[in-house]
Amino acid sequence: MLDADTASAALGIELLDLAEGRAACRMAVTGQMVNGHGLCHGGYVFLLADTAFACACNTYGPVTVAAGAEITFVAPAREGDVLVAEAAERTRYGRSGIYDVTVRRPDGGVVAEFRGRSREMR
Repeated sequence: MLDADTASAALGIELLDLAEGRAACRMAVTGQMVNGHGLCHGGYVFLLADTAFACACNTYGPVTVAAGAEITFVAPAREGDVLVAEAAERTRYGRSGIYDVTVRRPDGGVVAEFRGRSREMR
């Protein structure tokens, strides 16, 4: 799935780890990702978290998509930061699932907490 994801590839998002119901992805914050306050635009942080979520919920085989997601921004990221998003399954029920993703800066500080709801396609 990630091999065909041109949006994530264009941002240089890399898959670091993948296991059943889990994934970790990395993205370097570039100058093009900075908003008018000099901080990483929240949309890019969301995209990184969403990519890790997509990788984690697609580890079981059936095509799985987001049914919804929300994010809480905890602290800023800046140009030059290399962010890591770690996704973990919380529960799967029927064709649905819930996944939590934590996005961290290089110093380990939390940038955002994301919760995604998945749905298997049939």
